[in-house]
Amino acid sequence: MKKLPFLSGQRTSSRLAPVFLALLLSGCAVGPDYHRPAVNVPAHYKEAQGWREAAPQDAQSKGDWWSVYHDNTLSGLLRQVAVSNQNVAQYEAQYRQARALVSEARSDLLPGATYSGSSTRSGSASTGTGQRTASDSHSLQASASWEVDIWGKLRRTLEENKASAQASEAELANITLSAQSELAQDYFQLRIMDQQIVLYQQSVEAYQRYLTIIENKYQAGSESRATLAQAQMQLETSRASALDLSWQRAQTEHAIAILLGKTPAEFSLPVTKAMTATLPAIPQAVPSTLLERRPDIAYAERTVAAANAAVGVAIAGYYPDLTLSATGGFTSSALHNLLSLPNRVWSLGPSLSGTLLDFGATSAKVEQARAAYNADVASYRQAVLTGVEEVENYLVELHTLQNEIVAQQNATSAAQESARVTRNQYEAGMIDYLDVATTENSSLSQQQSLLSLQSTQWVASVQLIAALGGGWREASR
Repeated sequence: MKKLPFLSGQRTSSRLAPVFLALLLSGCAVGPDYHRPAVNVPAHYKEAQGWREAAPQDAQSKGDWWSVYHDNTLSGLLRQVAVSNQNVAQYEAQYRQARALVSEARSDLLPGATYSGSSTRSGSASTGTGQRTASDSHSLQASASWEVDIWGKLRRTLEENKASAQASEAELANITLSAQSELAQDYFQLRIMDQQIVLYQQSVEAYQRYLTIIENKYQAGSESRATLAQAQMQLETSRASALDLSWQRAQTEHAIAILLGKTPAEFSLPVTKAMTATLPAIPQAVPSTLLERRPDIAYAERTVAAANAAVGVAIAGYYPDLTLSATGGFTSSALHNLLSLPNRVWSLGPSLSGTLLDFGATSAKVEQARAAYNADVASYRQAVLTGVEEVENYLVELHTLQNEIVAQQNATSAAQESARVTRNQYEAGMIDYLDVATTENSSLSQQQSLLSLQSTQWVASVQLIAALGGGWREASR
């Protein structure tokens, strides 16, 4: 059997040592070096002016984005999400796990040392003489080994784990932002429900007064049974609507409790008659740096980087692994003189291992890694496109809602005035109560529609902030 050149003798090994050292220090690593995939991003938003070219800013501090609403209650709730939300806690633990994998991969680049010790007594019996023999064996050894990363397999593995850890960090930021955004949306919807419930309660009180008046007139014979039934129907319909909103509010409050990592029994928000928050102004110009710092886009991009490094790891499978190892220790049949010079043992030398024939398994792994990289590139580009679409959608929604709310306010004012005039005419005996019921229902419907639009506006403002990665203002550098 022909010996490999670098195992044939000390002289040959000494000649090749500088070659191995040069290869190691050259820093070469098989596989493609990473470059961020190109993405075709429009020069401006269709629904807003101000888009400009920018570098990724996903690591930029976003601050407390909810401070633009100037609501102390909301601010206190959102700060609890990063601490108490169980989904956030899960991803935080996964991020710590990813960082530990980086530390493990980094340690693989350095030599490792182990030790072992044993003390055994063994015996045998001769079948011819029946005599029994026994022997003792004691050993204490230490060994060291180092896989020389000539082809960059270990470095590519470290690169992959680093990118995966960064992706995990971005995923943690994304789940935190998502939970905070969901809580803020629920909070504003709940506050609008409070106003809707108050409106229905006021309507119930007004309809109850009307019903009392009509019942008295009916008893006196000046009102018909149909008018009385109409007043009763109007009153009970408003009561039913108020009760419907009550359970919806309760469920929304329960959802907020879960986002805070609490049971519904542990959390409650008192009813308020008016919104205490301030709706932030819609930005007329949105810098591109805000979209670039979206954590989901950062996650997708870091996943691409990890997949690129995985290609290098797979390609390294074509090349042999070189390991330098050394072992030294003592072995003896007597324990009392184990640590003596005559009992020492040692070994030193390199070992080379590789694949001679695998029927295309390594090639298949390389192809799998490249296909996974291509898939992650497509996912990254889609994440950017989705981010642009979301920003466009929320911008056009908010701009349109402004004009829609103004129109609805005018319609609500007109309906309230019509109801006021109709009530006066009824009280003056000029019209039937059916006209009053019609205009009152119309006024209530218009007021509820206005509140629904305002709820949509509050929610859309939160969604735009989340779509821009946590705020529409650039953080100071």
